[in-house]
Amino acid sequence: MKTRKLGANGPEIGAIGYGAMSFSDMYGPTNEKASHAILNACRDLGVTHLDTANVYGMGKSENAIGSYLKANPSARDEFVIATKATITRDADGNRAFDNSAEHLEAELDKSLQRLGLDCVDLFYAHRRDPRLTPEETAANLGRLVEKGKTKAIGLSEVAPTTLRRAMQTFPIAAVQSEYSLSTRFPDLGLVQTCAELGVAMVAFSPVGRSLLTDNPIPRERIKSLPFLAGNPRFMEPNLSENLRITDGFRKLAAEMDTSAAGLANAWLLTRGPHVIPIPGTRSVDHFQECIAGAELDLTNADLERIEEVLPVGWTHGDRYSVEQWIGPERYC
Repeated sequence: MKTRKLGANGPEIGAIGYGAMSFSDMYGPTNEKASHAILNACRDLGVTHLDTANVYGMGKSENAIGSYLKANPSARDEFVIATKATITRDADGNRAFDNSAEHLEAELDKSLQRLGLDCVDLFYAHRRDPRLTPEETAANLGRLVEKGKTKAIGLSEVAPTTLRRAMQTFPIAAVQSEYSLSTRFPDLGLVQTCAELGVAMVAFSPVGRSLLTDNPIPRERIKSLPFLAGNPRFMEPNLSENLRITDGFRKLAAEMDTSAAGLANAWLLTRGPHVIPIPGTRSVDHFQECIAGAELDLTNADLERIEEVLPVGWTHGDRYSVEQWIGPERYC
C-alpha cells in the first residue's frame, strides 16, 4: 500500500488506517475472534495504523488489540497504534471532559495495560476540556511524551484556532475529525491548517457511517443501534433522502469499476497528502472494499463526476444530535 506520514516528523504508515471503534459493539455485536480477523487482514493489506480509544466498548477495543499482540508478538513492530482519552462523566452522570495531567496519565496507564504496551505511538485528547486552554492541554499531553508513555500527541474534533494555540506549546502530530463526502466542514479551515503546520489530518467515519457504501445499514438494524437511531441523518425523513441521493454515488462507483466505499476513501486521499482515512468495520470483505481506495488514482474528471452526484451540502440532517454535539468544537 502507498504510505503517508503521521505528522511532519512521524512514521510512515499505510495511506488508509483502521478505526477500531468497530471492535466495540457500537455498530452491532462483535467478538474477539472477529476483531482478530480484521487485524490479520490489516497485516495482509498493508494497513499499519490502528486507532482506538479507552471509551470504545469501555476498554473492549483496546483489549482486543492487546490480546492480538500478545498472541502475535511480532505484530507490534508492524503497527502504529493510537489511543485516546478525556471523555468521562461528572458526578451527575452527564458527559464531561477532563484534560488534566492527572486524568490523562491515569487513563493512558489503563490503556497501556489493556494494550499490553509500555508506550503507544500516538495519544489524543479525545475532546477539548473547556476548563483548560489549548496551551495547557498540549502541555499536559506533552508531559506524557517526556515520560516515554507515548511517542506523539494529537487532538480530536477541535477548531483550527485550537490547533494553532496548542502547537505553540508542544508539537501536535495529528488532528482527528469526522471527514467524508457527507461531512465536509473540515475543508473550511482544518484541512488547510493541518497542511500548513505539518499535522496529519486523520479522517474518521470516511464512508459516512455506511451511507457511502454499497450496503448502507438497513433501517431495521438502525433501530437497535442507539447512536444511529438518535442521529439526524439516520432518522426519517432524512434517511430516505440520504439513501436516495447516495444511490447515484453507488451507481457511479459501479461505473468506475470499484465499490462505493473504495471511491469514498479514494476521494479523501485527494484532499491532501496529509489526509489519512481510518474506516472501521466488523467485516473483512467490507474492509477490503475500503482499502481498495488506496489504489485508485482519481483524475480531475473523476472528481467532477463525484461532485455532480454528491455536491457540497447534499446531506439531509446534521451530523450529530444536540446531545452528540456536546464536545466537538464548531468553527464555521
